[in-house]
Amino acid sequence: MVATAQQAEQVLLDGNNPAIPALAKGAVLLLCSTVPCGFVQDLHKRIEKYGRGDILLVDCPVSGGAIRAADGTLSIMAGASKEAISKGYGLLQALSDPQKLYIVDGGIGAGSNMKMCHQVLAANQILSASEGLGFAHHLGLDLAETGKKLVSSDGWSWMLENRLPRILDASVTLASAVTIISKDTSIITSEARRCEFATPMTSSAEQMYFLGLGKGLGSHDDGHLIQLYLEGGARLGVLEKNIAADAKVQLVVNLLKGIHTCAAAETLSFAHHVGLDLEQVLELCVHAAGGSAMLKAVGSDIIRVLRGQLVEAKEGLCTLAKELEQAVEEGQRLKLPLPLGTQALNLFRLVLRHKPQDPPDVPIAWIVKAWV
Repeated sequence: MVATAQQAEQVLLDGNNPAIPALAKGAVLLLCSTVPCGFVQDLHKRIEKYGRGDILLVDCPVSGGAIRAADGTLSIMAGASKEAISKGYGLLQALSDPQKLYIVDGGIGAGSNMKMCHQVLAANQILSASEGLGFAHHLGLDLAETGKKLVSSDGWSWMLENRLPRILDASVTLASAVTIISKDTSIITSEARRCEFATPMTSSAEQMYFLGLGKGLGSHDDGHLIQLYLEGGARLGVLEKNIAADAKVQLVVNLLKGIHTCAAAETLSFAHHVGLDLEQVLELCVHAAGGSAMLKAVGSDIIRVLRGQLVEAKEGLCTLAKELEQAVEEGQRLKLPLPLGTQALNLFRLVLRHKPQDPPDVPIAWIVKAWV
């Protein structure tokens, strides 16, 4: 279990003492790193070319961090041949939470694709936590009190709730460095280019991660990315009208709802593009670190739209677009960059340009039409 594709390659095939020739005949090799699908598929071919086609490779990226790894309660997404899964199943069970071991159809590369699609949510929602609370700061809200309200609202995400203590207090022990999510984000955008898929939300997030790296935040906890939204201080604009505190909080909620809706659509449409089981993707993401109130609310309807099926909900997209627009306009008055919120609003507008005049509103899940 190493951090990067380069480290995996070095341990397994390169250097003076590579692991591949030393493995026993018929050994099961679990690759638990978050790596591009193309890398693990190429690794499988290289192992065979090395003369070790007997080795059973399992593409099984994990999620859960060091604590859950020590407890044997990781989330694992495993793709491989039936023989490799069968032979490695006991070890996969020992490493994982019983409810969070996902066997992904599609063989080598499918596990990495599943993890990649989950990380679309992670990449957007780690940053949206800082974007939302940075917005709240410039609205003059108390961040601790606002945070409590956000985690019980439709703007909730697992990442927001998890990162909140580290956003509020920079002295809290490092849990997940900016370099980690930056690496995962670049896997997403690189693989998207490779398979000719658009990731406008994740690409916007990636630019902010690069900005953080350039400002020396790479080794910092990703909760410290709020610093990117706190810069400027008094140089930023001021509110041009009085807004009640509850209305300000609602602006932040609406910003997060819009971002998380687009993140959900980008995730599921990318999963559809690479041929994953969409119900399995949704089940995993809703109950993992990619979870959000909006994913839970509209995920199933997004899947129906992707399949060309009817959606029972008849309205919501125009309303949500208007709410998001109000938040973005307030950010503009404050001269505060809201890159994820602005990109999300652009996607709403793109879809609504093609909305039929009747009915006056359409389902929120129609947002996925921006990707298909």
